[in-house]
Amino acid sequence: MREITFDQIASAVENLCLEACIILPDSIRRSITAAKESETSPLARDILGDIEKNFCLACSENLPICQDTGMAVVFIKLGQEVHITGGLLADAVNEGVRRAYVGNLRCSVVTDPLRRVNSGDNTPAVLHLELIEGDRLEITVAPKGFGSENMSRMKMFTPAASRQDIIDFVVDTVKTAGSNPCPPMVLGVGLGGTIENCALAAKTALLRDAGSCHSDPMYAELEKDMLEAVNATGIGPQGIGGSTTALAVFVEPRPTHIAGLPCVVNVSCHATRHAHTIL
Repeated sequence: MREITFDQIASAVENLCLEACIILPDSIRRSITAAKESETSPLARDILGDIEKNFCLACSENLPICQDTGMAVVFIKLGQEVHITGGLLADAVNEGVRRAYVGNLRCSVVTDPLRRVNSGDNTPAVLHLELIEGDRLEITVAPKGFGSENMSRMKMFTPAASRQDIIDFVVDTVKTAGSNPCPPMVLGVGLGGTIENCALAAKTALLRDAGSCHSDPMYAELEKDMLEAVNATGIGPQGIGGSTTALAVFVEPRPTHIAGLPCVVNVSCHATRHAHTIL
């Protein structure tokens, strides 16, 4: 049994929150640069150039990539041979978020969805916990802004739905979103499970590296076709037109009931942020 302390976890979460809000993942940066080179619209190319300058400046000046520093979504894989000392895991995560956001990043969390009172420290975080083998603890922090989150959608298809029906739903989601999620977007598509399981699959999909494809060739082809269909909408960077409406589409399937086919599209902006560490 290996011990990991409350403060080790809190410190790791603090550092990850700051890193994720300031440094865009390499794969997203490369995708934006590549999109700038291949973009067919001169104005869209200029917009992508401005986005590129922004993430470079954020990194060099140690500033947030975006003013919406998001709600902290924290994914933890906890080894069953780990014993956490000094306090509860959820409290350690929230302490780390508190340390990172207060005085450094915009606090955007309200404690109640109808009373709308700001918590003042961006807590509580959204925590997803998975038990794994071994004696290590993996933490991924993915701040999620709501300009894009608000554009996410779900639909309960029946098993009779066709492949094209699902592609059409993804494309319609993008068309409905328009410029609101600050395109070029990254789309996480959950398929199957129950409604909450499907939504988590869609969110988890956003953690994949841009440029990667699903290990199952059938789903890899579906991702490719979805991305082509989304980019064919012509919405373009920041909604001003062009051939780059999305940088990536990631599909995550889950086992589901014989009578159902849930689909959730989690929309993310060009600043699809996350940072990861292992304790």
